[in-house]
Amino acid sequence: MLTPAAAAPARGRGRALQSALREAVRSGRLAAGTRLPSSRELATDLGVSRGLVTEAYEQLTAEGYLRSDRGSGTWVGEAARARPRGAHDLAPRRAAGAVVDFRPGTPDLSLFPRAGWAAAHKSVLARLPHRKLGYPDPRGLPELRTALASLLTRRRGAVADPECLVVCSGVAQAMTVLGSVLRERGLDALGVEDPGSPEHGPLFRAAGLTATALPLDGEGLAMGPLRRSGLTAVTTTPAHQFPTGIAYSARRRTELLDWARSVDGLIVEDDYDGDFRYDRAPVGALQGLDPERVAYSGSVSKSLAPGLRLGWMLVPGRLLAAAVERKRTMDLGNPALDQAVLADFIGSGGYDRQLRRCQRAYRERRDVLVRALAEHFPGSRVSGIAAGLHIIARLPPRYGPEERFLHRAERAGIAVRPLSAHAMTPEPEPGLTAPGHEVRLVLGYAHLTPADIVRGVSLLARETAR
Repeated sequence: MLTPAAAAPARGRGRALQSALREAVRSGRLAAGTRLPSSRELATDLGVSRGLVTEAYEQLTAEGYLRSDRGSGTWVGEAARARPRGAHDLAPRRAAGAVVDFRPGTPDLSLFPRAGWAAAHKSVLARLPHRKLGYPDPRGLPELRTALASLLTRRRGAVADPECLVVCSGVAQAMTVLGSVLRERGLDALGVEDPGSPEHGPLFRAAGLTATALPLDGEGLAMGPLRRSGLTAVTTTPAHQFPTGIAYSARRRTELLDWARSVDGLIVEDDYDGDFRYDRAPVGALQGLDPERVAYSGSVSKSLAPGLRLGWMLVPGRLLAAAVERKRTMDLGNPALDQAVLADFIGSGGYDRQLRRCQRAYRERRDVLVRALAEHFPGSRVSGIAAGLHIIARLPPRYGPEERFLHRAERAGIAVRPLSAHAMTPEPEPGLTAPGHEVRLVLGYAHLTPADIVRGVSLLARETAR
């Protein structure tokens, strides 16, 4: 209903009437083609001057909301369409109907250090110079690049020059930027691990590259297919391969770097959860062995929260200028305040404390999951190194075939993902899901409490026993 306050000043009543008419058209309450009352009639109904209504009609006609035909009145125009009611959240959610969701990729968001982050935010706001709120260096704030370089050198063994470090919106943007730079340099294809991260292929394809699947063996990327591929760029997860859970062997790391040198190529390293190793010190970044042949990327998505959208990449010198320019044209840099807060959080020791806290929690949950599988699925085994936020569970053939097992899991309300879901090409062995082949699952545990882990495995075993 159009009800500009009669007691308000004329100018205010005019704006209120225009706003009310605009909203009525946008919401669909006044549909396209609806004839409006004459200015005289509407002015009488609302108790306002006819001039005020005439001015409102003229303004909205100029904006395209209304149309006026000489001698035939004023009508709602065709240009405006009713907007949908409310915003839809497209963020990934727990599987519909799942009692326990073992799908990998999510940290425990309840571990986010709210108090420490709030303290850093308050500290930064109190001292941040006004000029720092302008458009930032597309590489990132100098203080954050310096803090990250020190962190990556100390914790990941990277060769981290702050001048070659670019702050970005997570590993996804790092891949997109690097893919765009490679495409501009004439590359049309890049190798990705198979099985591998479900994001790598789409990200590089979005940058205009063909994602070529390359198989793995027990040590990492199989070198024979890589050498025969004719590729000069490849992306890897060498510290903790996703999803198989292996760590690239020292020999394979050397062979991979030798290949890159021989073809004047590039290795894109995704260090997505390299800080989390539970049986020994984490393996250092591949980039530390040859920073001119390896572009390194990482983020706080697993250590703090993916919603922060903060990450980094260390770029070889020959690609740096192009990567910085691509980053600049993409978004003019990451939010300065968020960067300053992360720099303060790292510098105060808060980030190291957060990593230790997550390390303890995730190690406990992994141990609980391994014990629960051993108890409820006798003969099962866990492959891969003790690291990260997921395991590969291999269940004996008697629990198969895979399709039937997955159907039973769904019936029990347990969301699981098979290893085969991460394959880009068909399995080399025939009849993978036929009886006689083990059921291989990628089980995430970091986001689940120990009690939920035990309950999920128990429910899954109970349904399978039927």
